[in-house]
Amino acid sequence: MCGIVGYIGNKDVKEILLYGLEKMEYRGYDSAGIGVRDDNEVKVFKEKGRIKDLREKVDMDFDATVGIGHTRWATHGVPNVKNAHPHQSADGRFTLVHNGVIENYEQVRQEHIPDVDLVSSTDTEIIVEIMSKFAQEGLSTEEAFTKTLDILHGSYAIGLLDEEEPDVIYAAKNKSPLLLGRGDGFNVITSDAMAMLQQTNEFVELMDGEVVLLKRDEIIIKDKTGKEVERDSYIAEIDESDTEKGTYDHYMLKEINDQPAAMRKIIQEYQDEDENLKIDTEIIDQLKDSDRIYVIAAGTSYHAGLIGKEFFEKWAGVPTEVHVASEFVYNTPLLSEKPLFIFISQSGETADSRAVLVEIKKLGHKSLTVTNVPGSTLSREADQTLTLHAGPEIAVASTKAYTAQIAVLSILAQVAARELGKGTEINLMQELAKVTTAITAIIDDAPAIEQIVNEYLETTRNAFFIGRTMDYYVGLEGALKLKEISYIQAEGFAGGELKHGTIALIEENTPVFALATQEKVNLNIRGNAQEVEARGAKVCMVSMEGLNQEGDTYVIPRVHEMLTPLVSVVVYQFIAYYAALHRGNDVDKPRNLAKSVTVE
Repeated sequence: MCGIVGYIGNKDVKEILLYGLEKMEYRGYDSAGIGVRDDNEVKVFKEKGRIKDLREKVDMDFDATVGIGHTRWATHGVPNVKNAHPHQSADGRFTLVHNGVIENYEQVRQEHIPDVDLVSSTDTEIIVEIMSKFAQEGLSTEEAFTKTLDILHGSYAIGLLDEEEPDVIYAAKNKSPLLLGRGDGFNVITSDAMAMLQQTNEFVELMDGEVVLLKRDEIIIKDKTGKEVERDSYIAEIDESDTEKGTYDHYMLKEINDQPAAMRKIIQEYQDEDENLKIDTEIIDQLKDSDRIYVIAAGTSYHAGLIGKEFFEKWAGVPTEVHVASEFVYNTPLLSEKPLFIFISQSGETADSRAVLVEIKKLGHKSLTVTNVPGSTLSREADQTLTLHAGPEIAVASTKAYTAQIAVLSILAQVAARELGKGTEINLMQELAKVTTAITAIIDDAPAIEQIVNEYLETTRNAFFIGRTMDYYVGLEGALKLKEISYIQAEGFAGGELKHGTIALIEENTPVFALATQEKVNLNIRGNAQEVEARGAKVCMVSMEGLNQEGDTYVIPRVHEMLTPLVSVVVYQFIAYYAALHRGNDVDKPRNLAKSVTVE
């Protein structure tokens, strides 16, 4: 959550920072601010709300070529101007932006600055005040910065200005993402490469515990001992046009429409010249050496992991467990002798998943990250990585990353089936091509799905999604999509569980979305639909061609039964999109949410 940008160079910094923050607004939009300096002073501009609100507060006539900026997702303190970043020390010397959570901030405050009256309710403000204290005691800025970081426990990415040093930005990170960007006569810091693509596509990774002195013509990285670190840069393979909405009204709509292209890209990347499935041999060796797979994920990625479990067990014969990351790290189950951990994360920065990765690495277990962002924290720190190749996903509600996760997991499972020689192999690339065609057909039929929203969701305050086997997992994702952007109370259930309690909530005209794409439970889920319909529910039956019956509300094209989640979920994505749109909600930036969850 939250996003940081910083720039030191020769251009007017204000527009650079504001543009970068706009690109990272998906990371938090409770409040925003920038701190900019000329040769004499640092000026801070902050505002509650979106970047467009901040723009109105910035003095665009103030000439500045150095600055830091921040867009906030609130953790400590309500969203308001006082709690917005940057924060300044009481003496005005230090100005700082911070992502993450300082877990021991109350203890540190009482120990080091008990008599300082803080302006905000944040954990961040103590950092600049402790910096100020150490500087007043005679330490240099670098020494004060390093000493302050040593006493902080938790996660942080920090950008710092010292009014007495006009030609440097100090930066550091621990558990929160932060990149360094190289330019000609300038350098930058950013939480996400996308935010600075207009300035540079050359970036340097920053590791936990390192301290950076960012200057116009050099980047100095030091490790915890103060020794300088040399690290090669890399070119971010992102087209800036991929981060724009183009002709679409919303990023979410664009990203739903991107899914056929993402499927084609995955097919291209994961086959060799002979059109055989291709996975790195190191990953294959991991699979061969393991006796059980543990999938670790959160939210939408967790739902993709549930589908992946079906692939690994049904196709490859590998026992698989799927766990919510935030629970696993504090309530670890009894593990098998040779586990393989697969971490699924769109951003590769999910803090809960990283906490699990840190613990299992201590135990010496093997790890694989499936992510859309190569070079992200989970990608760097796991033994191996599989990239989704879905392109940047900006909307908070994940769509194309979810389907890309399922597609890549299906490829991995089929490779496992082939290499282990004990599973079920299919012509997966041919089947994924059919999936691509089916998704395209649904996208072309979007107006028909909007009519479903008109009929079922215009006035309701709640809805249920039911299914069996794989359709149940898709129902979980459909419910999540609907509630996170439309704010309709939505829940997904296994169809057979309704009569064990939840059916008591069914009232006249309660919308129930039932999914029927699995032949062996087709009649079962239809029976469940009849049960709720008999109690007044308004049932929307979504079925697959070949299993459909007269009266079904929507029929998806026929694809391989195991791959139906890739297609049926697109219907639910559109349902969520139109439900939010019709209620006048901000589709791309739903309240209280952020795209990249970088705090536990």
